[in-house]
Amino acid sequence: VQLQASGGGLVQAGGSLRLSCAASGRTFSSNYMAWFRQPPGKNREFVAEIAWGGQNTDYTDSVKGRFSISRDNAENTLYLQMNNLKPDDTAVYYCAAATTSFRPYYYLRYDHYPYRGKGTQVTVSS
Repeated sequence: VQLQASGGGLVQAGGSLRLSCAASGRTFSSNYMAWFRQPPGKNREFVAEIAWGGQNTDYTDSVKGRFSISRDNAENTLYLQMNNLKPDDTAVYYCAAATTSFRPYYYLRYDHYPYRGKGTQVTVSS
């Protein structure tokens, strides 16, 4: 079972990127999923969440109105559309999946997720 984030890169402030998280080894269509990020020299932090059917989403305050989380269960893929990027968005971005269909009690704790992917670097220049 593997989650692999991709789509990161170097972008100027104000630009956009779309991250993808491809799952392999099993289907995650019934699982709650989330994005986290770890800025340089800082702790990993929660960014966005989505329930199994895409009907419930939420974001950390710093990205609300700029980021959008979505999923394509047929393709077993999670997305994070990031618009109006800022230098403070620079981080390694990770995806994770829970065993539940809706928010688990540990949703802010990346290390508690049973399925965690390799990250993708996002660098925003000023």
